[in-house]
Amino acid sequence: MDPSKSASAPPMEYRGEKSSVGQMPPPAYQDTTYPGHPRPGYNPLQPQGFGPPPPYGGEGYGPHRYIMGQQHPGQPTIVQPTVYVARGPLVNPVNDYLCYSIFTLFCCMPLGIAALIFSISTREANHAGDQMQAERSSKTARTLNHVALGIGLGFFILSIVFAGVLASDF
Repeated sequence: MDPSKSASAPPMEYRGEKSSVGQMPPPAYQDTTYPGHPRPGYNPLQPQGFGPPPPYGGEGYGPHRYIMGQQHPGQPTIVQPTVYVARGPLVNPVNDYLCYSIFTLFCCMPLGIAALIFSISTREANHAGDQMQAERSSKTARTLNHVALGIGLGFFILSIVFAGVLASDF
């Protein structure tokens, strides 16, 4: 394999410099500051930045005497109470369909396992006080249980019909 013909190899005329890719290079640095001449674009009549700082030693400066645990003079101390928000178990828990999920394990194992997981999730959300998550998991568990039961009953009916057809042939 010839490395010069590789798709990722640089062309032979490559000199290790980046191409400009259609962009102009930045202008060269020019030191045009001469003593006594302002910079280009500088307007001495326009104020620049912030005003001068207050004089040292004036109002607001100097040693402040503060003793730990002592209140500042003229300012009341306000202590905010700490508020803890903790949700407890729901007063009216959402149905978790746990027994139904265990039953559907025997009808259709994969869907029964999924329904059981959502039933346990509903029970945990009820215990944590999360009403929306409990309702969502409960609805999913119920739907999976109905589908698993339908598949199980359909399979059971088909197996009875198949056994009846086989029995009638003999």
